[in-house]
Amino acid sequence: MQQDRVTSSKEAAIWSSIWIAIGLGFGLILLAWQGGEVSSTYYAGYLIEKALSIDNVFVFALVFSFFAVPDAYQHKVLFWGVLGALAARLVFIFVGAELLQVFFWTAYLFGAFLIWTGWKMAVSKDEEVHPDRNPIVRLVKKLIPTDPKFHGDKFFIRRNGKRIATLLFVALVAIEATDLIFAIDSVAAVLAITTNTFLVWTANAFAVLGLRSLYFCLAGLLRRFAYLHYGLAVLLAFAGVKLILSETPVGKLPIPLTLGVITLTITVSIAWSLIATRNQPPNGDDQPTATEAGSAGGGETAPAPHHPAARRGTSDKESP
Repeated sequence: MQQDRVTSSKEAAIWSSIWIAIGLGFGLILLAWQGGEVSSTYYAGYLIEKALSIDNVFVFALVFSFFAVPDAYQHKVLFWGVLGALAARLVFIFVGAELLQVFFWTAYLFGAFLIWTGWKMAVSKDEEVHPDRNPIVRLVKKLIPTDPKFHGDKFFIRRNGKRIATLLFVALVAIEATDLIFAIDSVAAVLAITTNTFLVWTANAFAVLGLRSLYFCLAGLLRRFAYLHYGLAVLLAFAGVKLILSETPVGKLPIPLTLGVITLTITVSIAWSLIATRNQPPNGDDQPTATEAGSAGGGETAPAPHHPAARRGTSDKESP
C-alpha cells in the first residue's frame, strides 16, 4: 500500500532517471538478443511513447488541480492510475494489432485518426477543461454513491453500512478515463511502427511505468514545455502517414528514418520550449501549485494548467 507522503523533486528525478535507464537498457538487451533492427524498432516505439507520456503529465496536473487533490494523496492515485493504464494499453495493443493484420484497411482508419489527432493538437486554442464532465466520471457518480470530500487516502468509506466512494476515487476515475483516450492514439502511434505485440507492449510498458516519477519530476516545470504540443502533433501525424504508406506500394518506411524523425522532433520541440520560456517562472505568476490548490478544499475548482496537448484526453463539453 502506498504511503501518504509528498514526493520530493530530487526523489522523483532519481526514480525517473532509473525508469528511463531501464527502458533504454531493455533496448540493449534486444540488441544482443534479436539484433539491431528489432532494437531500433523498440527504441522508435519507446521514444514516441515517452514523448507522448509528457502529454499525460499535463492531464495529471489538470485533474489534481481541478479536484484539489492534496500532494500527499497524489502518489497513491498515480500508483493505481499507472496500473490501470498498463491494463488498458494491453487490451488496445492486442485488439489493434489483430485488426491491422486481419483487415488491411484498418491501417487507413488508424492513420487518418492519428493525422486528425495531430492536426487537432496543433491548432487547438487554450480553453477551460472540466474533468468532472468526462462521460465516464459522470457515469460513475450516477452508479456509485459519492461523498464530495476527501477522507484521508481512502477511495471508499462506509456510512450506515453502505460503501461510499470518496472524492479521491472520483479523481482516480478521471485519471483513468482520460488515459483511455491517450491509450488509443498512443498505441496506434506505435502500431504504425510495428505490429509486433511484444515490442509494442514493452515500449508502452517501460514508458508508462515511469509516468508517476515523471509527473513529480516535471510538475513544477509544465509551463516551460509551451511548444511541446507542436512536436507531439508532428509525431502523431508522421505515425499516421507512416501507417497509411505501409499499405501502399511505398511500403513501410525504414526504421532508421523513423527513429531519426522521432528523435529530431522531440529534441527540437523541447529545446524550442525551454529557450522560449527561459525567463518565465516554472509555475507562472497566476497559477497555484498543487499544494496551494489542495488547500482550497475538496471539490473546489482550482485553476488548471492550460495546454493544447492536455485536451487530447479530456472533454470540456457537457455530456448529454
